[in-house]
Amino acid sequence: MSESVYLHPLTLISGPQAVEGAAVRLAGSMAYAREFALVVREGGAVAARIVGTPAVIEGALARLSGDLAEDAAAQWANLAKVHPPLQLGSRMIRMDQPQIMGILNVTPDSFSDGGQHDQAEAGRAHAAAMLEAGAAIIDIGGESTRPGAAATFEDEEIRRVVPAVEYCAAMGAAISLDTRRAGVLAAGLAAGAHMANDVSALRYDPRSVEVVAAQGCPVVLMHAPGAGEDLHKGEGYADVVSEVFDFLKAARARVIAAGVAEERIILDPGIGFGKSLADNLALLGALPLFHALGSPLLLGVSRKRMIGALSAEEGSDRRLAGSIALAVKAMEAGVHLLRVHDVAETVQARNVWRGWRDAALTDFSALPPL
Repeated sequence: MSESVYLHPLTLISGPQAVEGAAVRLAGSMAYAREFALVVREGGAVAARIVGTPAVIEGALARLSGDLAEDAAAQWANLAKVHPPLQLGSRMIRMDQPQIMGILNVTPDSFSDGGQHDQAEAGRAHAAAMLEAGAAIIDIGGESTRPGAAATFEDEEIRRVVPAVEYCAAMGAAISLDTRRAGVLAAGLAAGAHMANDVSALRYDPRSVEVVAAQGCPVVLMHAPGAGEDLHKGEGYADVVSEVFDFLKAARARVIAAGVAEERIILDPGIGFGKSLADNLALLGALPLFHALGSPLLLGVSRKRMIGALSAEEGSDRRLAGSIALAVKAMEAGVHLLRVHDVAETVQARNVWRGWRDAALTDFSALPPL
């Protein structure tokens, strides 16, 4: 039976000085881990699990052999990999602190803000407000991907997103295009967009990977169980964490083989797409694991259904507090990009968290005694 290996960061700490240096900085972020679990799965079941500090894990890695040893060594190196900044037009987005991606849905039917920004004047004002509030990237979407949403024809999606790209480009924004259609992506890039955000991981439209490779633009590959029109369609998971990890690992390898540069890939576990509440919570608890794949991480959980499920079925317009709680959870795990509706509030939460984390990184042992 086939074996697979996973390196889970377990004990997150405020900084290396808290444990006298015996910690790993995760993916160049502001998250540090002291203890890890090396898990070997065979035929889907856990065959071995070793927990310990970096020294213990390195000893366990030395005892592996063959492809398993090679994969484990690559994952271990990836956990400490420092990612270069994203160059999006004239803007450089650094990956050494959490960055905020503001959502601009120019759709009539998105689950939270459908119909609010699909007119140019309203969309332009919203984009400007998000940039002023501190959004590093504006993510423009012209198709709703909520469960049960009707498919959008390519020409209609282009009609929606191109004007939004143009007015965001006129503001000097770094622009991401949330689409799974190659024609929409090509039109958006030509109009001034800088990166692709594909909820199908470049599977829905086979031409999309060709556009990304030819343009050399960064791309977000998201996990969703469905490959066709219904991205949410799936048969459930035996172990959602390892299965999403394996999916993203394979997706990353597939697009690299198709000519996409490794350093231009960003990964998203796809919270809420074809996943139960328990699945979503498991993935949120395992976020640090995904650094082992070797790419920056994006998380989109703002206002999602799971927040309502955990808070007396609050509507999408009353999920700000839950969205902030999950954003902070992602920051603690070293997630690089947070895709959110409420930019000003999330930027404030990030700045406060960043201030606390900067203070926690101070080596108080170097200060003179009182």
